[in-house]
Amino acid sequence: MIPQNWEKVYTTSFQHRAEIVCDYLQQQNIAAVVINKQDSSYLFGKCEVYVPAESAALAQIILTNEIHFE
Repeated sequence: MIPQNWEKVYTTSFQHRAEIVCDYLQQQNIAAVVINKQDSSYLFGKCEVYVPAESAALAQIILTNEIHFE
């Protein structure tokens, strides 16, 4: 379940990338959670990272400028 007043800032098919993003945002003192929407048997679906709405803009800037996956 998604906490109230939180916004999605990142979506990926790779759970480890979502965890890296979440950990990095937490290191920057931004509360973050990973919501895993993948099927447990076949691993299709997405993992999403959510932050409080008031931190979403800052989180987007951090993700754009500091996190790069190839």
